[in-house]
Amino acid sequence: MAAIEAAADDVTAMLRDSLRGFLDEHWRPHGATASSSPDEISAIWRKLVGQGVAALGTEGGEGGLAEIFVVMAELGRAGCPAPMWPAALANLVVAGSQIDVVVDLLERLHSGKAILAFSFGALDPDRATGSIGITDLKATGVLRFVEAAASATHLLVARDQSHLALIDLGGVGVECVATRAMGAWGLCEVRLSAAPATLIPVGAVSLDDLRLKGKVALTARAYGAARRSFELVVDYARERQQFGQPIGKFQALQHKLANCLITLEGVRLILDHVAGLHDRGDEDWRYFADCASVFSGHALRQVSLETQHTFGAIGYAEEHEAPIHFKRVHLDTIALGGASDARRRLAARLLDAGGAGLPQYDLGPAGNTFRDQVRLWLEQNWTGGAKQAFDERPFAKREFDASFARNIGDTGWIGLGWPEQFGGQARSPLEQIAFMETMERGEAPRIGAAIQANALMMFGTSEQQQRYLPEILRGEAMHGMGYSEPQAGSDLVALRTSAVRDGDHWVINGQKIWTTTWWGKYMFLAARTDKDAKPPHAGISMFIVPMDAPGITTRPSSTMYDGTFANIFYDNVRIPAENLVGEVNGGWKVLTGALAFERGLVGGGIVLKVAHAFEQLRSHVMAKQGGRCLAENPIVRDKIATLASEIEIGRLLMMHCAELAADGVTPPEYGAISKVFSGELMERFGEAALDILGMRATLSEQMSGAIDNGRFEQNLRHSLMWVISIGTNEIQRSLIAQRALGLPK
Repeated sequence: MAAIEAAADDVTAMLRDSLRGFLDEHWRPHGATASSSPDEISAIWRKLVGQGVAALGTEGGEGGLAEIFVVMAELGRAGCPAPMWPAALANLVVAGSQIDVVVDLLERLHSGKAILAFSFGALDPDRATGSIGITDLKATGVLRFVEAAASATHLLVARDQSHLALIDLGGVGVECVATRAMGAWGLCEVRLSAAPATLIPVGAVSLDDLRLKGKVALTARAYGAARRSFELVVDYARERQQFGQPIGKFQALQHKLANCLITLEGVRLILDHVAGLHDRGDEDWRYFADCASVFSGHALRQVSLETQHTFGAIGYAEEHEAPIHFKRVHLDTIALGGASDARRRLAARLLDAGGAGLPQYDLGPAGNTFRDQVRLWLEQNWTGGAKQAFDERPFAKREFDASFARNIGDTGWIGLGWPEQFGGQARSPLEQIAFMETMERGEAPRIGAAIQANALMMFGTSEQQQRYLPEILRGEAMHGMGYSEPQAGSDLVALRTSAVRDGDHWVINGQKIWTTTWWGKYMFLAARTDKDAKPPHAGISMFIVPMDAPGITTRPSSTMYDGTFANIFYDNVRIPAENLVGEVNGGWKVLTGALAFERGLVGGGIVLKVAHAFEQLRSHVMAKQGGRCLAENPIVRDKIATLASEIEIGRLLMMHCAELAADGVTPPEYGAISKVFSGELMERFGEAALDILGMRATLSEQMSGAIDNGRFEQNLRHSLMWVISIGTNEIQRSLIAQRALGLPK
């Protein structure tokens, strides 16, 4: 987990580490309790002011949302209710004002002489928050759920979209009543009765935008709390003994904690993305802020629940940290309208007034240029009659198109990421994403043999590289993967197909099943060359087997998604000795090395399929049928918003894998995180599409009335493959738990 957390940039990492050390020294020794007194909160805040955090977000000052989110996350992690949130909102909304009262307020705030509380009043989507009225500069009303009001000297409250009211909490007509929520103290009900108020115009600042920033800042604090509790429970799982072994060794618990890590990584990445977009002035920050709230509202609370489940009875004790974080997560993810308000905003963006599609990611100058280049090529080469004829084929005939593969082979793009020494273009991972995304949007056929090409480049002889790589690059040869067997699916160590050396040949006997590219020119085959090897994986070798070799019997079968795979029998199949890839009995290294090189972007390929299908679904939802429109249905709107938020998590996991790959090979555990999330998202999307579109969406291809030639129901049936292939998601979760979390094997 430390390696994952270290992904922050240098500036924010320094702030995080400094603040974490400060809180460990000045807050934790006093006990991070849920009932911290107002005096304790005031004291820690004034110490934090000395660290410079009170000025974050000021116009022209240091630090934007990125730094504010870091501070909020660290406060959540420490269980510290210091009033950073109101200070940050004040800086974001009135910093730069030349009004004397504002200048004085900010000076006192930044020096620690004033402590602020903040309320959006009537602008809060939660109607129970209350509101105030102001007559003759006297405020009257009730405001609920006001954080840190008991510790604060002043309150800023929104009167309307144009003005804030500043109220002295020690003045006449003010009563603060402590409120217990989620079993914790810290909120107040502020009762105002003709309390003196100063009106502050907000100028061009949008209070709706301010509320959105505040909401995501609370999400960052909830993330910090959930992450800390999760780290504690992972440590606990390594040590706690049950039935004679650490509970972290139990697969059920490993998979539970792997799910939590996947969720936390998604939240971390989207918070970073929101902050980065905002601080660069990109308008899409609002969309991603709503996505963050929608996803985190459920996801972080689920992490809190799973944390408590894993701690068991020990986590019920109030003196334990876990209850503090559980309460914080729930309070912060429900505040300011919670996920429901964010879903409403997202649905409006995606579905109303023609709707706006999913935003396009910035892939850097080279990636953005290449995306346009590929799009133009497809418009010129994959259009008209050729594409129409391809689209009209049944799905089983749309897995591959030889003429398209040869045409794109002329561009050299099949070797997009290959090193130049092998005829490749050595393009960056972001350029590879540009290619994958554009090909998916163009609904182009699959190409290449990426895993096999990687194996040859990493482990093949120069003769093998010169023979096989050029024909892959030209689009002339597809390679299947001969791995799985009746008794060796995910457990490839158990494979039994044998290869025995006989002079200048290897003789292969055995059976492979579920082979998808059975129609390819070659099979990249794993076979046992030492049946007595200890450990068993040390006796496996890899071979390139021409599929026209005598002794091969292929029995194709139809899959439930209308594709095909095959049972393939190898009976005394003789292949030249030079078809061995890598060393004898060194096949495990070849197999896993090639997969690791490719797995980093597998999840990206899946989520790009979902993103494209989502846009097709969105167009159907907005279309009017019989005078009615599905976009008017509140349940449909909620589903669309939820799917969009999950797609963005999947795309951000893809982008992070690409960033890691740019510095080398994506760690297997991170490729697994992306693959698990995106594969299961594809299933959820398929189910949701049927719920939304109804029975017509179940009609299969070439049936009268089928929506998009059966696209949506076929996608659902096809989605099952992605949670099984290249290592089942259960295997991936075990990998995540053991590699990323350090849980015992």
